[in-house]
Amino acid sequence: MDRAVLINELKQLLVTECDKEDELQWQEILDDEPLFGSDSRLDLDSLDALQLSLAVQKQYGVRIEGASEGRRVLRSISSLAEHVLTQQ
Repeated sequence: MDRAVLINELKQLLVTECDKEDELQWQEILDDEPLFGSDSRLDLDSLDALQLSLAVQKQYGVRIEGASEGRRVLRSISSLAEHVLTQQ
């Protein structure tokens, strides 16, 4: 799978699954910007992390196991794409 295509798909998935359509366009999300925490401008919470994890599992067949892996994988779009590519 092409990494650039995957990154764009993941950005679109995030906006849709986390109900952010009214707040931002997927094209505005930077590949390496933090998705969660005080440094993030996206205002995502733990429910969003769960929604995104389930959507990635459904769409790509890749699981995100546990809180520590979730924090590492969901750090940015780039880290999420890397996880999907290495687990597929």
